[in-house]
Amino acid sequence: MSWNSRLRIVLVRPRNPLNIGAAARAMLNFGFGELWLVDPYSEAFRTAKSAMGAAEVLANARVTKDPAEAYGDCSLVVATSALTGRNTEIVRKEAPAAAAALRTHLEDRKAALVFGSEKFGLSREDLSFCDWIFTIPTAPECPSMNLGQAVAVCCYEIARRSAPVAALKTPASASAEDRDRIFGILMPILRESGFLFEGSEEAQGRKIRRWVTRLRLAPKDALLLQGMLRQIQWKLDHTKGPGTGD
Repeated sequence: MSWNSRLRIVLVRPRNPLNIGAAARAMLNFGFGELWLVDPYSEAFRTAKSAMGAAEVLANARVTKDPAEAYGDCSLVVATSALTGRNTEIVRKEAPAAAAALRTHLEDRKAALVFGSEKFGLSREDLSFCDWIFTIPTAPECPSMNLGQAVAVCCYEIARRSAPVAALKTPASASAEDRDRIFGILMPILRESGFLFEGSEEAQGRKIRRWVTRLRLAPKDALLLQGMLRQIQWKLDHTKGPGTGD
């Protein structure tokens, strides 16, 4: 498998089929071919004329409503966002340094590069899945970019690096799907223990998902933690007394 085949472009809630087509064309321009769409506004994107030669990319694009499925076996999930007027604890890396880090990861591991909708960008929930944020240095007077153009700039920045940067190499880490499994097992335990506050579970859930991401667990450690959490849940389920619920 070549390094560029390990990059997955993920468009979250894209609205305009022409923008999706332009993104597909930009991907193909720079040697990338795997496209996923999370909850697109319309399936009409598959015939977008703006693809111009990238019809195969659109035809093979995967569609899902579940972002965790889109990120799947990728061990690095990178958001793209200008984050104008918003505060976030997520690390930001600006091009070209961000592209160098991604290119290095892609040498032997998979990564997802995530773009938000044209109208709203990526939500806090979307960002909770991501390891860090790739930002494009734009003029303050006009920080946001057209979706197709943003995909083109990011793909170009990554593709123009012919080799990884040894100093940026990071240890192997759990895939996005393993992180999501850990989160899915952990949340019911926290709910049952009383750790989650009623009325703020959604916000707490985002923080907990971000915490699981920040752990950057090695694959074996992720499996170990899943086993530990499943045992805790089993014990909780089998120690309930009469009248304490199912």
